[in-house]
Amino acid sequence: MRRTRTACVCAAALVAAVLPLGAGTAPAAGAAEPARKCVSSPDPATASGRAARVLDIARAAQREFGLNSVVLRVTSGEQDVVTAALGNSMTGVRADPAMHFRTGSVGIVYMATALLALVDEGQVGRDDPLSKWLPQVPHADEITLRMLGSSTSGIHDYVTDPVFLKEIEAKPFRAWTPADTLAITSRHPLWYAPGTSWSYSHENFQLLGAALAKITGKPLDQVLQDLVIGPLGLPETRNSATPEIPVPALHAFTSERGKYEESSYWNPSWTTAPGAVLTGDICDLATSARGIGTGALLSKEAFRTQLNPGTVGLGTPTKECPAPYCRKNTEALHFGFGVLVLRDWIATNPSFSGYAAVSAYLPAQDLSIAVSVTKGPSSPEDNSASTVAERIAKELAPDHPLTLG
Repeated sequence: MRRTRTACVCAAALVAAVLPLGAGTAPAAGAAEPARKCVSSPDPATASGRAARVLDIARAAQREFGLNSVVLRVTSGEQDVVTAALGNSMTGVRADPAMHFRTGSVGIVYMATALLALVDEGQVGRDDPLSKWLPQVPHADEITLRMLGSSTSGIHDYVTDPVFLKEIEAKPFRAWTPADTLAITSRHPLWYAPGTSWSYSHENFQLLGAALAKITGKPLDQVLQDLVIGPLGLPETRNSATPEIPVPALHAFTSERGKYEESSYWNPSWTTAPGAVLTGDICDLATSARGIGTGALLSKEAFRTQLNPGTVGLGTPTKECPAPYCRKNTEALHFGFGVLVLRDWIATNPSFSGYAAVSAYLPAQDLSIAVSVTKGPSSPEDNSASTVAERIAKELAPDHPLTLG
């Protein structure tokens, strides 16, 4: 089987292979859309200083990895350092910063943030049992909302199931439901007693999304719009119930199935909870990095929980949960509440079938880095956006290395 699952939260020190969406609703038909503001700045031909150095890094990476496109935005506080798009979306169509792409695990960050916001409002407790909201789920009386958001539930990840992998390779356009993924997960025992270790599982966030809808009595996309996307000011971030990508779309291609083919409209319904399967543009991704990384939507206590919900020290591989499923979380490198905490950086690195991106924020310098790449025929299968972001961080913040794996 050639296909590797690429919708994952991946950090070498945390996960070997598995992580992708804030959701908004598309504008109503006939509604006036706001003027698009995500444009190249400064002009790549006349860029100087930090902007020129970032563009040099991006151009070199595009050549080195054979990437179709590199789209990026770097900001210092609210000031734009550089916004640019290099290469092509598809033959004859230049990439543009305004193009939309799949933002994958960003939706997981938004679901976790929404739960913490509801805790701040007193609507729910972090340690409420899942059975309060979804009593039909196996082990729901043992698993808490905190365990879902921090991925310490012990629930098996359906993305590692051979039957699932065979099906997704054969039928990339298939629509998956939460019941489908839960059925696969439920065939496997828990990796460990809930709350006692750490292992990434997409099913945690399928269930968290369903719980958020139950808690609020609203569709998940509306929950995320009300609590995250709207407050952060992300006009181009939205959910879709279909594989549609709003225009203009950045097209993706992959060799996952053994041949190089377009994958833009492969169905992402399996990646996370319905309502959190998001697309956005590079400007929204950079804005989101800073908004999440500063804790702008949360109380100080809730933000501390987001950065360390109790995962540090968990994840040591055992006979029952070997590597790469269980991975040790350290103070320097750990999974927070839906986010990656990588030394001084707060990040996520979504990847899905030809799309790869990074959203990273450095509080010490109020620096945001957002990168999205698409693959050419010779591109490596890993997330090349991670390498681009790491190199930009090394140039702009040499005392604060970013290691995404």
